[in-house]
Formats: sequence, structure tokens, C-alpha cells
Amino acid sequence: MRTIHVIVATGIWNIDHLTYRRHRFAEFLQKQQETEEIIWLCPGQKQTPEVTKLENGIYQWIISDLGNHKVQRFARFIPLFYQKKLRSLSNYLAEKKGSCLVKLWYTYPAFPTLHKIYDWDQIVYDCSDLWAEQLSGKFSFLAYLKQRVILKSEQRIVEKASYITCTSSFLKEELVNRTPLYQNKIYTFENGVEYGIFQKREKDVPRIEKEQITIGYIGGIKPKLDFNLIQQIAQRRKDWRILLVGPDGTNSSQEFMQLLEEPNIYWAGSVPRDQVSEYMHTLDIGMMPYKDTQYNKAIFPLKLFEFLAAGKPVIGMNLPSTNEYAEEGVYELFQGGVKVDQFIQACDKMMNTARNQEWEKKRKQLAKTKDWETIFQEIIHINKDKETSI
Repeated sequence: MRTIHVIVATGIWNIDHLTYRRHRFAEFLQKQQETEEIIWLCPGQKQTPEVTKLENGIYQWIISDLGNHKVQRFARFIPLFYQKKLRSLSNYLAEKKGSCLVKLWYTYPAFPTLHKIYDWDQIVYDCSDLWAEQLSGKFSFLAYLKQRVILKSEQRIVEKASYITCTSSFLKEELVNRTPLYQNKIYTFENGVEYGIFQKREKDVPRIEKEQITIGYIGGIKPKLDFNLIQQIAQRRKDWRILLVGPDGTNSSQEFMQLLEEPNIYWAGSVPRDQVSEYMHTLDIGMMPYKDTQYNKAIFPLKLFEFLAAGKPVIGMNLPSTNEYAEEGVYELFQGGVKVDQFIQACDKMMNTARNQEWEKKRKQLAKTKDWETIFQEIIHINKDKETSI
């Protein structure tokens, strides 16, 4: 029987022009022979079309927010504010009853009462973040209220899910601690990489001169990054170029704007997905400069294996979930408060092997074992095992 997959996402498909795990999983499901259609169910602004067919063939179904202010996003987690807006989806799925299997995939803990609108053939929660925590690590009363609302929503989803997959062992432990009754249905599947993409070198993007050592970060520019440390590195090593690639998710914060005033900081902004590899190949060393926060402890960054797939050594901060991949000449990880001298010394050490072909081969070999296709096939294997046990 054909299958309709409904994926609960954080926002519209190209909201920040970045490609996350949920995008790759949607594309993977779309390629499966038994797939009838993919519905990308997401919150969005008012006055936008409820349903649109994207260029990739995926149907985007928007549940409008209470308002367009960031504070009003809490309504995504409280049934009173969204339940009526689910009626058209409920009616649409009712028409498919009996002709297709219909599966619900949560990748974001919004709309926790979706289980009430349809008799789903399966519900799965793919947890990639500590959604209730602040990215910046700063505490406020408003943040506390948001935390309570999201935790309650997530609890409902865990209770109804056939199984839960987490992107890091830290996330799994957090969920098990909060929902011990469901520990036997919680699994860990780390993030992967589209390995083949990072073997290509396109020629139609701006070239960066290589007179200088270039270190860089590629991904969303968000408050979870340690801008202060990056600025100190730029000031101490004016002979280095620091490349940042990705959209500004800080709302032009003062810290980020100050960072860009440094003459050896180069910000490329948001770039198309097919150009990320080229920017990756301009680097000598990849960096993942995350703050020491609870939110970051749960992260398994997409960029780790992407840097390695391009043959680049990596230096990370405050990412305990990546600890098992730390290896000299491949990946160095710092935990806790990181001093600028430590980071610079690590870069100097990495440069000894950064351009060595044998070390590049070693990094690529590790990344090649983490291909998305393999990871998603394993998740689907659990999916089928669960189906036969129901």
C-alpha cells in the first residue's frame, strides 16, 4: 500500500535557506518507492497560502501562528490556539482513509494533539534539539514559561509515539530522565553527511585568496555561537582570515555586528546549497565555536562530518555528543570555558597536517561511514520492525 508521510517541521521549507536533518529525511522518504506524497506541516505567518506544492513536489501545509511576533509562537504548543486550524488537514486525510497508509513524523514538538485528528498508522518523534532551552543560554521569566509549555508538548508526543529517535546520546539521556516509562522506545541516530556533495568543487562562486590561513564556520549564524571568542581570535591573529558562511539568525545582534567590523572577518551570508562545498574547500580548518550552554550540549552538529567529508580538520567547543570522534589531526574538542590562546594553539597544531593528503584521506574515510542514506535506512528498519510488532 502507498504511504503518505506528514512531517511536522519548524517552519516553511526554505525559511532560512539552510538544509537540516528534517529536509534530508523528507527528500529520502520522497524517493522511496511506496511513497504517495510528503506533507510538510509547519507553522507560518498569517496571510500565507495554507497549502502549496513546492518545486520539489513536496506539499507545504501551513498552520498560521497566532501573530507574526516571535513571542506569539508559544501558541504552536497549546491546542486552544491551533486545533481548529487542523480541520482542513483532517478532512484531507479522511479522504485517503483505506487507500493509503498515513504516518506522522514529528521533527519539532509543535501541535502535540495531532494524534486526535486522524487514526495514524504510525507516529514517530525525531528529536534533534533541546527545544525548551534558550540558544543563548540566558535566563528570563518569559523563557521559563516557554520552557514549561514546550516540555509539556514534548511529553504528549513522546507518550503517543511508536518510537523516538535522538540525534545525540545526550538528548536520549535527557528524554529518558524526563520520560523513564518510555525508555525502551528511545534510540540514538546521529547526524550524517551527503558525502558525495563535498567531493565536488564548483567554479562559479567567489574565490577566496589563499595567501592567508583560513579558518571558518559554515551554518546558521545564531546566538549559540561564541562571537566574543571569534572576535578575540581575529584580533590576536590578524594574519588569519576567518570565514563565516550562513544567514544571520541573530537579528543583527550587537555582538555579531561588532564581530563583522574586524578587517579579517569575511561573512559570505546565505549561500545556495550547491555552493556550500566550494566554500568548504577554501578552508584550512573548520571550527564549531559553540558556547557552554545546556542547549549546545545536546547538539550533534551537521557540520562535523561535512568538514571531514571535504578533508578538513575540525576544532569544536562544548559538544560532548561528538567526543568519541576526537582524534589528533582529525577533530579536537574543547569543553567548558575556552581561552583564546587554547584555540589558537590548537589551530597552529592542526595546520601541521591540515593539507596533508594522507590525513585528508583519513578524515574522509570517517565521514564516508556517516552517509545520510545509511542512517535513514536504519531508521526505516526500526520503522518496519515496529509495524510488525503492532
